[in-house]
Amino acid sequence: MSQLTTHILDTTAGKPAAGVSVVLLQEKQGQWKEMATGITNADGRIPDLLKKETVLEQGTYKMRFETSAYFEKNKIRTFYPYVEIVFGITSAEHYHVPLLLNPFGYSTYRGS
Repeated sequence: MSQLTTHILDTTAGKPAAGVSVVLLQEKQGQWKEMATGITNADGRIPDLLKKETVLEQGTYKMRFETSAYFEKNKIRTFYPYVEIVFGITSAEHYHVPLLLNPFGYSTYRGS
């Protein structure tokens, strides 16, 4: 498993959000640099966003979830065309960044 994982649950549908594109970016000197991309699987997860041997350096990162395409595919209007979650990496431990999503709101937390 990679050091950084994510999953998306569609709280309106009560099921995982499959087929959502996710981009990982790192902040360096006020600029965002793309580090990795992935697409959620049938379980709404991206278990291999990074290679197993990749260890992120300490710093600020964000995950950009391209939610509009997911909702359009399901013929649902949404208020949020994308969701960005900004977080800090402080050690080599595992980080899990889940997204609980619906067309008019979202939440996140530090998962395990």
